[in-house]
Formats: sequence, C-alpha cells, structure tokens
Amino acid sequence: MSTDRIIFSRPFRAARELDNLKAVLDSDHSHGDGQFTAAATAKLKAITAAPHALLTTSCTSALEMAGLLLELGPEDEVIVPSFAFTSTATAMALRGSTVVFADIDSATGNLDPESVAAAITERTKAVVVIHYGGVGADMAGLRQLADAHGIALIEDNAHGLGGSWRGQPLGTIGTVGALSFHDTKNIHCGEGGAILLTDEILMGRAEIIREKGTDRARFLRGAVDKYSWQDIGSSYLPSELNAAVLDAQLAEFDTIQANRHRVWDSYAAALPEWAARNEVRLMTVPEDREHTAHLYYLRVPTEHRRDDLIRHLAGLGIVAPFHYIPLDSSPAGLKLGRTPHPCVRSAEFSGTVVRLPLWPGLSDEQVARVIDGVTSFTV
Repeated sequence: MSTDRIIFSRPFRAARELDNLKAVLDSDHSHGDGQFTAAATAKLKAITAAPHALLTTSCTSALEMAGLLLELGPEDEVIVPSFAFTSTATAMALRGSTVVFADIDSATGNLDPESVAAAITERTKAVVVIHYGGVGADMAGLRQLADAHGIALIEDNAHGLGGSWRGQPLGTIGTVGALSFHDTKNIHCGEGGAILLTDEILMGRAEIIREKGTDRARFLRGAVDKYSWQDIGSSYLPSELNAAVLDAQLAEFDTIQANRHRVWDSYAAALPEWAARNEVRLMTVPEDREHTAHLYYLRVPTEHRRDDLIRHLAGLGIVAPFHYIPLDSSPAGLKLGRTPHPCVRSAEFSGTVVRLPLWPGLSDEQVARVIDGVTSFTV
C-alpha cells in the first residue's frame, strides 16, 4: 500500500479552466461583469434556485454586503455562533455593531435556536447562521425567532452550496445568503464568493454596493446613459479571470459532488463500529436535510485524545486537522462582542473535533488508508 502523504484538501481542477482563462486573456475584457461572470451566475442560480445572485470577491465580501444592505450600525446587535470562522463575526463588527455570541447544538455544530432566543434584546437586528459542514441548521426554529422579533436572518453558506433543508436550497431561506469559492470549498476559483437574494429591492441596492456605490450595472444593461455615484459601496466585483475558473468548476458541479459523496459515504459506512467501541461521535445528517459532503468529522471524547489521534494519523502520513477556535474566547471576540451565556457546547465541540481528508480526487486506496489509520487508533 502507498505511503504517500494524504493531505486534508486539494482544489479540484475542472477541464475547461485553462480554455476559459485563455479566452479572457485573449479578449479585451478581464475586469468583472463579462461573459464568464454572466455564465457562472446563471449556473449558480440554477443550482440554488435563487431569484437573484451576484458574484463577489469572497464570502467575507458577501457578508459585508449583507451588513450594508441591512444598514447595520453601532446601535445594533447581531447574534452569531461562537463556533464559526472569523468572517461570520468580523463582517458584522465592521459595521460597528455589537457581535453577540450564541451556542451551538452538539449534534450538528450549528447554531442552537434556544441559545439565540436567550441572546435576543431590543437591539438585536440580525442573526447569522452557518450550515456547518454543509448540513443545514435548524431553520424552522431560527426562522420562527426571526419572524417573531422582526430580525433579519443571514445565511453564511460557505459550506453549503447544493445542500438543502426540507427541500429548500441552503442560502435562500433567510434574508441574505453568502457563498464561498475559496480553494478549500467544494467549488472554487481560488478566492471568490457570491451573495444570494430573494428580494428585488435589496438586489437593486446590492448591485450598487458591489460596484463601488455606482449604478454601473444598470449602465451596462443600457438602462441609463451614464453611471454615477449613488450610494455607499466598495469593490466587491471579482475579475473575469476568477469568473472563468468558477464557470468551469460549476459546469462540473455534479461530478465534484458525486466524488465528494463517494468519500463521505465510505467513511460513514466504515467507521461506526470503531466509533461505538471508542465512544467517538461521528458526523450525522438529520433526515430532513441534504448535505454537501463538505466535511467529514469525528468527535473524540477529550481534547487530549483528539490531539493524540491527530498525531497518530500524522505519523501515518495523513493530515487530519481540528477546526475553529470559539470566537467568544478570542481576543477580538472579547473586544468587539459579548457573550450573554457561556458557549459551553462550542468549546466542547472545538476541543474534540477532527476532520478527515475529503476532496474529489481521493482514490479508493487513499480513503482505505485513512479508514485503516483511524481504526488502528484506540481512544
């Protein structure tokens, strides 16, 4: 059996990437909003069924746009999960809003509606939810809270392109959805993202915010004879080079997902007996949700044994990292946010999670090596 190092993630190479890039470089249009931006956006809308979508330079940019669209400010509070990537919180803090940290549920690592309910005040203006690992959060509970209190729901769907909750595509259930096309994601263009919207009025303003506060998008459609400064905004529009790679990737979305699920399903089939013997919790997906095979993780009983497992796998040439450090305990979180109730489950999840290698090009032999490496460890 091969002993080559098995890395945690490797970006997929789509067949038409170089052809698309050459087409851009041979043209006189390498800035954004060209033919590949249009083509990639159309494919994205078909996958998500979103009425409106705009490509952005990153998921962070899409979240920043959400903050601008919702007119968040210093008087507002935004509830976010403590177990999340920094962008989830910093995009809200950038508006001057107070970030309020809520806890997760231990089953999925997603935001717990009861913790959100306990954190709501008269200043709460939005809740940001992530769909951890591409498994939808409890959107029924979160949407009920949002509707009852008149709060906007922002979906940080960096992990969840193609996933669904009760048949509804992730990223289209809340007020605003944000996607990531970073090269660690299922679909990538190196660095990139998108914002998904269902409201036509918000979409009209989002076009302006994305293009440095101008109505350039309307000008390109011939709706106005010149464009000018209309509103606040920034440079959130990706280049055609990024869009060209993204379009090639989206064209192979089904192939990418099938191969990721092949790996995910292999882990899910092979590890339950070992997990039961060692009191390890495996990643699970509720029946009413379709996941994206973005991650496959284990929950080891203690942080000490979690670190031992990571070292054990490293010794076998297998890279299996932990994940987020809780935001409520971070220096910026302590400075820019508040935690009304201790995020105990976030800390526990963070201290016990191990992510296994998962990317479309993993061979069956490599997957077998990972499984053998895991099952040769006694917790």
